[in-house]
Amino acid sequence: MSRVFTGERLETNIYNDNSVKHLHRYAVTTKYIHNKIILDIASGEGYGSNLMSDFASFVYGVDIELSVVVTAGNKYNKGNLKFLQGSTSNIPLGDNSIDVVVSFETLEHHDEHEKMFSEIKRVLRPEGILIISTPDKYYYSDKRNYSNEFHVKELYKTEFIQLISANFKKHEVLSQSYLNNNSLIFEEVVRNNMAYYSGDFNGISEVDSSPHFLIAVASDYDFPNLGNSMFEGEKILSKNFIQGGKIDEIYRSSSYRLGHLLLLPFKRLKRFYKKLNTKK
Repeated sequence: MSRVFTGERLETNIYNDNSVKHLHRYAVTTKYIHNKIILDIASGEGYGSNLMSDFASFVYGVDIELSVVVTAGNKYNKGNLKFLQGSTSNIPLGDNSIDVVVSFETLEHHDEHEKMFSEIKRVLRPEGILIISTPDKYYYSDKRNYSNEFHVKELYKTEFIQLISANFKKHEVLSQSYLNNNSLIFEEVVRNNMAYYSGDFNGISEVDSSPHFLIAVASDYDFPNLGNSMFEGEKILSKNFIQGGKIDEIYRSSSYRLGHLLLLPFKRLKRFYKKLNTKK
């Protein structure tokens, strides 16, 4: 019997803005996970654990739902990847056994935040790193007058920072927005100094670039800064649009052309540095 798709768990056969945002989060982990032992808590379908296993020495994916764990294990069968049943308050791994804990969109699904952080600290090695994301309650819910029926306890940015700083000596918190099929992770100062506009000859208005999500890196020791980054969503979203026959319609839209123009300098810089590194 197949599970009903609710939109809350990411499925790799469905391509949308949520796919882009999740892929971006896993992309930024690659700065920290090379040749490390990783725990992906609330690993779900398993795609994120699988992606990280290409860089890490070993990845454990832990999820509370047994059927999900079994399905993930069958789908992603690798020697350096193992899926286990467990929860945020009962992680089935030994003390000081993990280099990096990754937890994306998990906090909001329960209210045992202190227990979760206690378990994370237990399994992490002393110099270990936590990479974690959650919705920013102000932008995700309050500002939009929106309520997600699957969320138990969302946090405001100040609450998120308080939770992290109470458990780790050092941390970095950034915001995540979605604009014109691309995910942007950036420091608050960047957002405060960047405006996005749209319009035509009849009128111009500012585009809402509210950061609905927060992402943090934390440790008791120094770690490389996460930094600002962008994930291009064209590749993953084109699969959805091609299936629906809408790709040409999207590419012709004014919002796409505007976003393409805004992001063009970043793309050119990316190609420039890629060519530069190839010549070395």
